[in-house]
Amino acid sequence: MNGKALLGPWGEALAADYLRRRGYRVAAANYRCRLGEIDLIVRRGPLVAFVEVKLRASAAFAEAREFVDRRKQGRIRAAASLWLAEHGGEDLQARFDVVEVYAPQGLETRRPRIVHIEDAFA
Repeated sequence: MNGKALLGPWGEALAADYLRRRGYRVAAANYRCRLGEIDLIVRRGPLVAFVEVKLRASAAFAEAREFVDRRKQGRIRAAASLWLAEHGGEDLQARFDVVEVYAPQGLETRRPRIVHIEDAFA
């Protein structure tokens, strides 16, 4: 794999570690189904958060969360509905989050900046 191909998984691993340190348990990573895909599904008590991870070099052009457009949100919502149906989600509180990872030097970035936006879209 080249450096560019490693960036996505690297950013998702950073986001997962960040969320674990804040008390979340990773229930699934890279969940894929016929309706779409979700980068991370994390749980803390009755809360389940469906997380889209966006890695960018900087926010100079636009904040990473701005790349989660309505179409992408719809696919995430559809995939989340299926995951909830498969995992008995009746008693869970669902939320959609975005985790932005800013890494100006890519994989060489010593301290990527991570921004967790809870309830990023309904």
